[in-house]
Amino acid sequence: MVDTSLHITRATPADAELISHLSKKTFEDTFRGTCTDEDLQSFVDSAFSPAIILQELKDENDYYFITWDGKTAAGYMRLKEDYSEYPAIKKFRALELKRIYVLEAYHGKKVGAALMRFAVNLGTEKDYETLWLGVWEYNEKARAFYGKWGFAETGDSHDFPIGNTPQTDLWLIKHLK
Repeated sequence: MVDTSLHITRATPADAELISHLSKKTFEDTFRGTCTDEDLQSFVDSAFSPAIILQELKDENDYYFITWDGKTAAGYMRLKEDYSEYPAIKKFRALELKRIYVLEAYHGKKVGAALMRFAVNLGTEKDYETLWLGVWEYNEKARAFYGKWGFAETGDSHDFPIGNTPQTDLWLIKHLK
C-alpha cells in the first residue's frame, strides 16, 4: 500500500542543490565503511556536485523525479536512455534506472515502491522494452527490492570503484513487454 501523503514531481534545474544533498547523504549512508572516508568524500563531491546535477537536469531526456512526503523530500530517482555503460543492452529499447535513492528515515515507508511504480509506468508509457540498472553486488537489501519488482540478474557486471576502492555492480534487467 502506497502512502497517500507521498507525491512525485519531475525535478527542475532549481532542484540541483536539493538533489546534490540527497545524493550525497544517501550514497554516504549506503557506502560508508566500504571504502576509505577520503575515497567516499572525493567520489560524492565530484559525482554529485550541484554543477554536475544542474547540467543533467538541463537535459530534457535525463529524467529526475523527487518523492515528497508533504513538503519534505524523501528520495529521488534518475532515469535515462543510456547504453554507454552496458552496450549489450542495445538489443532492447531500454531505459536505465541510474539512481533510486531514498533517505534512511524513509526506508520501509514505500518511498522506493512509489518511485519504482512510477519508473515502470514511465517506461511503459514511453514504449521502452526494458528497464535496467546496476546495483552493488553486496547491497543485499537493494538486490532483494529489485527482485521483488521483477528485475533479474543478467550475468554481467562492471567495475564501480569508489576512489581507489574496487567495487563491482551487477547489471539487472526487467522486461516491460
